[in-house]
Amino acid sequence: MGYKGREKRKHPRINVNFIVSYRIVGQEDENDLSQTKNISQAGMLLTTNRRFDSGVIIRMIIRLPLIKDKLVLIGRVVESKEVVKGVIYETRIAFFGLEEKTGKILKQTVDTFLNRKRK
Repeated sequence: MGYKGREKRKHPRINVNFIVSYRIVGQEDENDLSQTKNISQAGMLLTTNRRFDSGVIIRMIIRLPLIKDKLVLIGRVVESKEVVKGVIYETRIAFFGLEEKTGKILKQTVDTFLNRKRK
């Protein structure tokens, strides 16, 4: 069953699981590891082990299958909601300050996975 209304997102989103290392900006010694639930050129839904306040700035390092280097992304928490009480949270993050090259890599990744899905 999913959302039946009009899509409001500007960028298509793919449901994929990529490994992500993340931390709150300014807390260098508190890295955590997780995975994406979905990703687009503008943001991602990340499974986390804690709730984050909206507006918190997160630094993420992700490895995508189309490139050999890791991508460093900065994003702002849009929403963080509990899925399994006290254990699992779904955290929506909007990217900002993306370099043009990084934006192109994200777009290329999304497009590649969308094209695979259509075949």
